[in-house]
Amino acid sequence: MESISVRNWPVGRTSNAPVAGDAEAYPSFVIAPSQWLAAMSQAAAILSHDDNLLSVVEANDRFLQAFRQHQEKDGAISQAATVWRDRILKFIQTNHVADSFEIRRDGKLGPEYFMCTIGRLPADADHPELYLFTATDRTSERTVEKNLRRELLSDGLTALPNRTGFGEEIDDRIANSVWPENAQFGIIAIDLSRFSRVNESLGPMAGDELLITVAKRLKSSLRQGDVLARIGGNDFAIFARLNNGLSDALHIVQRIKEALSSPIRLSDLQIRVDCAIGCALSTSLSDDPDDIVRKAQAAVKIAKCSGKVEIYRNGVLKEAQRRFSIESRLRDALAQGGLSLAYQPLIHLHTGEITGFEALARWDDAELGHVSPVEFIAVAEESGLITPLGRWAAYEAAQALSRWDARFGQPMPVGVNVNLSPIQMARDDVASMFEEALRYSGIAGHRLTAEVTESAIIADPDKARKLLFALKDLQMPIAMDDFGTGFSNLASLHSLPIDILKIDRSFVSNMLEDRDKTVIVRTILSLAESLNLKVTAEGIETQELAHALQQLGCWQGQGYYFAKPMAEQDAFDYWRARWNFETV
Repeated sequence: MESISVRNWPVGRTSNAPVAGDAEAYPSFVIAPSQWLAAMSQAAAILSHDDNLLSVVEANDRFLQAFRQHQEKDGAISQAATVWRDRILKFIQTNHVADSFEIRRDGKLGPEYFMCTIGRLPADADHPELYLFTATDRTSERTVEKNLRRELLSDGLTALPNRTGFGEEIDDRIANSVWPENAQFGIIAIDLSRFSRVNESLGPMAGDELLITVAKRLKSSLRQGDVLARIGGNDFAIFARLNNGLSDALHIVQRIKEALSSPIRLSDLQIRVDCAIGCALSTSLSDDPDDIVRKAQAAVKIAKCSGKVEIYRNGVLKEAQRRFSIESRLRDALAQGGLSLAYQPLIHLHTGEITGFEALARWDDAELGHVSPVEFIAVAEESGLITPLGRWAAYEAAQALSRWDARFGQPMPVGVNVNLSPIQMARDDVASMFEEALRYSGIAGHRLTAEVTESAIIADPDKARKLLFALKDLQMPIAMDDFGTGFSNLASLHSLPIDILKIDRSFVSNMLEDRDKTVIVRTILSLAESLNLKVTAEGIETQELAHALQQLGCWQGQGYYFAKPMAEQDAFDYWRARWNFETV
């Protein structure tokens, strides 16, 4: 049994063979080329080629409607007709049996797309070689593909390019724009500050409205040719052509600040939008745009801490990569118990007795080695890991006290101070955390002191006040850490349930050589006495400094003169060795 196909149908002849089956089963009939083409669902034509002249031997109505009437446009051969003619002639000059290609042309309603195929038909001595051409209209499919691609490359909320679309826009501008000699481009990254607070307090719809308004304002600050994209939740980026280098970038930054300077009205509230801005500049047009975007994002992270516009400098990307490594490894360390607490003694300056310890997080990683607390705590605050880190420290400190009591045979006359991050205070239920830590360890509340910073109280005074009173309900003492470095005033100190002021080491360590700092320390001590507060001096590193603070009336001190932070076992042994020791 044999079926008719392009390969076995001799064009231009009649055939007495049945379409399929035996001759006895079906009557004979003839298939003419025009009938065969008319039966095809796509535009089709049989073409001949002679002396570089391409002719249409037979064609169906679909071909005539789709191609013949578009060959001439305004008296000249249309571009689409030229393209498909050239492709067919190129195919004829090869030895290929068949080929396919797509052509695009301008239609009445927009671009039209056709998937074309060309194949050789069997030839013999009596008939020249002919070619079967077919074209399928793919305009609808391409329109759907284009719409889907637009959705994939754009942000559904602001209609701006997303991160992937931003990269394609940059590639297109670099490749298809006219650039002067020694031209540069820059990426300006923008991070909206405190955006999460809008979502938390006003709801996600208000947050979306804020992003839409910010996007419109940022777009209004662009020059012709600049590209604005939303590359993250509250992150925007601008691709800018820089004819004058950094000065052009800074001019755009100034326009951004002006655009965001006026408040945005949301739910009858006036919201002022602050942002961190980081810039990175290419050295030439051959620079990898993705690399410049990463550099700008690294710069904006620094800007979030510095509070000013940051320009990428060499080494920043390596710092960002290290922060990412620290974040990843810290997440694993918290899950697998890879951190430890070190305990630095707090010494009563008049009796020499150990009154307690300050718990300090320490981390030695198998890959990163020893990581400074200054480094990994900053990463934890930036990444949100500060909440599990703070909870772990509170539980571990309470458990350490419980283990010491078990070894001593009764509750020891010492406590442990635990530091609270301002970010944890803002995001976590700190009171519940301490209540659980005390309950599970069986430790009395007065033995666990919460150390808070001035900045945490200033950031949200009402919330901080509620938290501090909740901690006092647990019988916990409260110490204000790094006192003197913030902006606390007498009114706030008097209204808050604070028990201890800790003088920052920047005032203490060299107060004997700096009279101004001696005056500051004496003033803090006088203030504390008038408010009935105790004072701890940090950074005591010499005996002379310890005696000077003792004579000024300071209650308690800590520093390397007494002891460095030590492991839990060593801290217990240190306390046992100095128990009832009476001189500094």
